[in-house]
Amino acid sequence: MTVTFMVVPQWQGSGSSRAMRLVEGARSIQTDLPTSRTRAIEIPLEAGDDQGSGVARLSSLQIVRDNQLHELRQISSVDPDAWALTIGGDCAVELAAVTHVLSVEADVAVLWFDAHGDLHTPETSPSGAFHGMVVRTLLGEGNPTLLPETALPPDRLVMVGTRALDDAEAAFVDSAGITVLPPDASPQSLLDAVAASGATSVYIHIDLDVLDPAEISGVGFPEPFGITAVALVELITAAKQRFRLVGAGITEFAPADAGQILDDQPTILRLIGALTRDAS
Repeated sequence: MTVTFMVVPQWQGSGSSRAMRLVEGARSIQTDLPTSRTRAIEIPLEAGDDQGSGVARLSSLQIVRDNQLHELRQISSVDPDAWALTIGGDCAVELAAVTHVLSVEADVAVLWFDAHGDLHTPETSPSGAFHGMVVRTLLGEGNPTLLPETALPPDRLVMVGTRALDDAEAAFVDSAGITVLPPDASPQSLLDAVAASGATSVYIHIDLDVLDPAEISGVGFPEPFGITAVALVELITAAKQRFRLVGAGITEFAPADAGQILDDQPTILRLIGALTRDAS
């Protein structure tokens, strides 16, 4: 299968004080990608308006979502077996990426590697930042203008390394029966969770804050006791060997300066390599 790199330097979904650094983070990753297989999505210059929705900067988020979906559909129309590796930007760039996969793959599970749940609604979010709502939206709850046509069933979501859930998110996880695996989850436990969902393919999302802070510095919301880079590569590799990979995303690289870019670059490239190995 062929892979296209889709760089989406969106910052409007973030609630971090370092949100604008997400632009620099995405572009720094882009410099290491093959030019012939990389597409960059244009991001609005303006922050955007919430339109009374409770979702900060909603108008800009809608524009980026629509631009991404257009590009993803073009890729699929040319090569139905191709898949995209989305490079963020904030986690909200996964809205279009996963929405597209849900529209073309009947039996896909989403592996959400993230320190945070991203399970808020506009009513429960303390910040209004959409990167904290993207998973709940993909599950079919949230602002109606952002909902996917095909919602992700809760039993097809496996959250890995999630260790910073707000009370409202934790209550939703319990009520929806969502599988959450700890940072020290074994590859076999991950495979068992996906197999139990009945899925035959996987979408792999990686928010870089799923890694332990000792492994990466350029993130806006670091959380202690995360996954090591070695363990994350092992989990990715195990999932790819057992299930068909139909898409992936790496998000939330917000380096404070050039030094953090240099420090974190080898780890990020290692993750990209694990995701794209054996792809043409």
